[in-house]
Amino acid sequence: MQKDHNQPHAEESLPDVLMRVVTELHDVAYLIERIEPQLMSDDCAGADRIMVLQGIDLAVQKTRGLAEFIDTITASIPDTCLVDVTTAVSLVKLADMKKALGSGILRHGHSQPLTKAAGDFEAF
Repeated sequence: MQKDHNQPHAEESLPDVLMRVVTELHDVAYLIERIEPQLMSDDCAGADRIMVLQGIDLAVQKTRGLAEFIDTITASIPDTCLVDVTTAVSLVKLADMKKALGSGILRHGHSQPLTKAAGDFEAF
C-alpha cells in the first residue's frame, strides 16, 4: 500500500481508533438484524428461510463477537500508543463509515435509523 502524500497525517491514540471500529461493527450487526423481520414475511420456502435466518444470525453473532474482542483488547492498550489512520481511511469506500472512522469522534446511534429511508449503496 502506498500512502497518499497529499493528505495530512495525524497520529491518533490506537484505543480511540479501535473504539471507532467497535462502534462500526455494532452498527453492522444492527443493520443485519434489521433484515430478519423482513425475511419472515417473504415467500421463501421453509427450509431455505431457516438457512437464511441462521446465516444472518451467525453474521450478527460474529460481528458482535469481533466488536467485543476488539473492545476488550483495547482496554489494555495505553493511550500513548499512536497510529496514523490516513491511508486506511482512504481505502474505505462508504462515505459515512470513512467519516466515522477518520473523524476522531465516537458517534452514538446507528448509521441507518429505522425511521430513515434507505440511502445509497455500493454494489460489488
